[in-house]
Amino acid sequence: MVMMNPQKRSILILAGWAIAAWAQLAPPAREIPLYPGVAPGSENWKYPETVAGTPDRPQAQNVVRPVLLYYPADKANAVGTAMIVAPGGGFRTLMMSYEGVDVAQRLNQMGVDAFVLKYRTTYVDPDAPPAAAAGRGPAATGPQAGQNVREMAGKDGQQAVRLLRQRAGEFGVLSNRIGIIGYSAGGAVVLSTVYGPADGRPDFAAAIYAAGANSNPPPDGPTPPLFIAVASDDQSVGMQGSIDLFGAWIKAKAPAELHVFQTGAHGFAKKGGGADHYLDRLEEWLKLNGWLSKAAK
Repeated sequence: MVMMNPQKRSILILAGWAIAAWAQLAPPAREIPLYPGVAPGSENWKYPETVAGTPDRPQAQNVVRPVLLYYPADKANAVGTAMIVAPGGGFRTLMMSYEGVDVAQRLNQMGVDAFVLKYRTTYVDPDAPPAAAAGRGPAATGPQAGQNVREMAGKDGQQAVRLLRQRAGEFGVLSNRIGIIGYSAGGAVVLSTVYGPADGRPDFAAAIYAAGANSNPPPDGPTPPLFIAVASDDQSVGMQGSIDLFGAWIKAKAPAELHVFQTGAHGFAKKGGGADHYLDRLEEWLKLNGWLSKAAK
């Protein structure tokens, strides 16, 4: 009988759980590639996308082919607003449940068409021990050596906005009602769209415990209104960057709303405080700004 290494056996068991959990996620109506062919810069990424995580928190890793997963609102309640959802995961993985599909379904309840963004991630060697999250610079080794995957993920966010604006009529939404929400590393993707080229800039955005938030002033041209949420006990990205981001928008007289919850920690994983209901606050903000009013198409 062949004996299996205990570590590899644990990995296989965990992978089986993750695959089962992935199957339990609500399937999208469509999968929409961001680019007509291979994503620029990924031509030499010759490895398969993988599934990771736990039964209640399935994850996507080694994303080579960036796509939007389309979750449309019920047509009777749809308001003509679209929102891209960028999960977090340190640019190494994508938290596809509570920062992805679960959020999409909550947006659907508001009448918003949701598009979960699977942006490109840093290569994770399945045979190597866990590593730290990707930094800001280029990868030093592996199939992505010399490439800054964090920047590439930001470009995927910009392309997602650009694509939805160009094809808004196809999805029954308005081209001036394209928003984006992102979490942690996904929040950094959001900021890449907010500060990026005007054609890939959303009409509104939500940065939730966003990595990379700082006091940089808003870009020239259209300034997307911002919804910002973070917990005061966030031990990963902290709260100061979110506060500084809010201050920069207010200084520029641009619309912004900030929620610093007393507790919640990173990922709003610590329950019992106001962070449990942050999506209710988001819904109020969307309504205040008119994005939940039913628009003529």
